[in-house]
Amino acid sequence: MAGFIPGRPGRDAPGLDIAEHKSWQNYVATVLRMTTVLNRQLLVTHQLSLADVQLLEVLDNSAAGSVQMGDLSTALALLPSRLTRQIKRLEVRGLVLRAVSPHDRRCVVATITAMGRTLVGQAMITYAGAVRTHFLGPLTRPQIAAMAGACRQIGDALKGSGGAGTSRP
Repeated sequence: MAGFIPGRPGRDAPGLDIAEHKSWQNYVATVLRMTTVLNRQLLVTHQLSLADVQLLEVLDNSAAGSVQMGDLSTALALLPSRLTRQIKRLEVRGLVLRAVSPHDRRCVVATITAMGRTLVGQAMITYAGAVRTHFLGPLTRPQIAAMAGACRQIGDALKGSGGAGTSRP
């Protein structure tokens, strides 16, 4: 059975049968390749990483364009220190502002700027095009629907078990 690197044999995964192991390997390889393609296109075209686009999109889609840093960290499943470094980089570029919350002086909020809104809007066009071309393009409509259902089911189970998207201990 092929491993993650083409042409190199994989190790057996104890507890997984061949079909389960192959399914998991295909999923991980696809996620890694797709993330690489998206990152490359977004960096070349907009000088934004996929993580930057995801952060800006959360801010852009929030009611006032602002989100408390703790809530942002949870939404993006990032450690607070990683989020702070990322926000600082975007702040230097004029895409985000950080300020003490006017409602709770103990909290810091990140706010997307007009320049950030413009750039994330452009980046989302690139993002959608890459997803359509490289991820959805090879699939039929029934395959897309089946994948959406399977991913939703897995995501719901992860939320219930303390997986990604839930608060950390």
